[in-house]
Amino acid sequence: MALRKRKAAGGVGGGAESRFTPKRTKNAIAVVKIIGPAVIPVVAPHVLRALGEVRDRYDRGRARRLGVPLDELSRFSGRGGALHARISGAADAVNELRDRPDASADDKAFANRSDTTLRQLAAAVRAAERMPTARRKAAHKAASTELDQLEERLLHRLGV
Repeated sequence: MALRKRKAAGGVGGGAESRFTPKRTKNAIAVVKIIGPAVIPVVAPHVLRALGEVRDRYDRGRARRLGVPLDELSRFSGRGGALHARISGAADAVNELRDRPDASADDKAFANRSDTTLRQLAAAVRAAERMPTARRKAAHKAASTELDQLEERLLHRLGV
């Protein structure tokens, strides 16, 4: 008896609450088959353009957060991408310190030591990409701490 009431109310699945009956689904598929080929060529270019703009905005925001130019963003991908960006920025600053006309011998020695440290940090971050999560996080934290100390000494030498 209850099954008859449900069938009479609009479908087996749940009475009047059920909106997707087999017949309605079949009709919707038929409509899409007829209208779809006419609509897709008109809508597809607009959808692709919108998706391209969304991706461009995302990439620009990510580059801004990392502090790198948009064209170099692909160099800083992966879980250690932010650390690689910091290491790259610190390496640029170390090179500026070394190339200053008023750089002392002590500044140049610091720059040489810092280059070695930065290369080691970059290698450690690259190696950490393949580590299990807990070890990778510990390695990234250690590299970040070391980089913080180096950046502090560098800023002191630059007079900032």
